[in-house]
Amino acid sequence: MIIFMLSILLLSACNNASFKDESKATIKTVKKTFTEKVNKPNKRSGKIHFYLPSGYSIKDQSSNNIILQKGSDTYILFVNPQEDSSSKVVYQSTIEQYKKLDMNETLTNKENKFGFLTIKQLKDGLNEVTIGVGGAKITTQINTSDMNEDSKTMMQIVNSVEYPTETKE
Repeated sequence: MIIFMLSILLLSACNNASFKDESKATIKTVKKTFTEKVNKPNKRSGKIHFYLPSGYSIKDQSSNNIILQKGSDTYILFVNPQEDSSSKVVYQSTIEQYKKLDMNETLTNKENKFGFLTIKQLKDGLNEVTIGVGGAKITTQINTSDMNEDSKTMMQIVNSVEYPTETKE
């Protein structure tokens, strides 16, 4: 019985370390990708233009939301056309949805773009990851072991979003 309890304790400690290590790697990847050359948009949904890597497809779309699919994984790309790439409005509304986030990083680059990464641990090694740039964000639920790899692609997609900003009155 004691060995069983120690095994469970050890396994849960390894799981937390895995999240900690993977989230640190994810932050590094997102920061690096945010400062790299932006991919040229190759897809369009209404007035929204964005880069979509091979293997991804548009599953559904509305004026501000585009549902993307890669295999069994679903991603929601949200765009607020009233906000430009330096806006913090989408970031503020995102963090206000949570009582507690496990990771909350903000970024800025030479062009004055504002970016962010939030991670909320769910259960069974699943995490809700949101990556945003200005008035656009992309969200998915993903296993801890896939966060770093998928975060690069998510940042490439959201950082490439182009749309005409509407003037505020």
